[in-house]
Amino acid sequence: MKRKLVNVVLGVMFAFMLTSCYSHTFVIGDGPKTGVVVTAKNNFFLYGLIPGKVSDPQKMAGGAKDYQVTEVHTFLDGLIGSLTFGIYTPTTTKVQK
Repeated sequence: MKRKLVNVVLGVMFAFMLTSCYSHTFVIGDGPKTGVVVTAKNNFFLYGLIPGKVSDPQKMAGGAKDYQVTEVHTFLDGLIGSLTFGIYTPTTTKVQK
């Protein structure tokens, strides 16, 4: 029984070590100038196959011509996705003006 519990704990720890946070960064124009950051959540369902509310980086930039967009899958987003078994998988969009 003890050996089985150790194997399960090691398996779970190994699975968490294989996960990672990812990010995509896009620079529009000359990049951010003011350092103002606007953040929004994106909602996806069934492992990201069905989009829900998805943020619009151009609207988040508020008409700025030079900004940076970063799409991030944070630790908290991954935790929520794992707790819901992939039914709900959020991501985060950050726009730096």
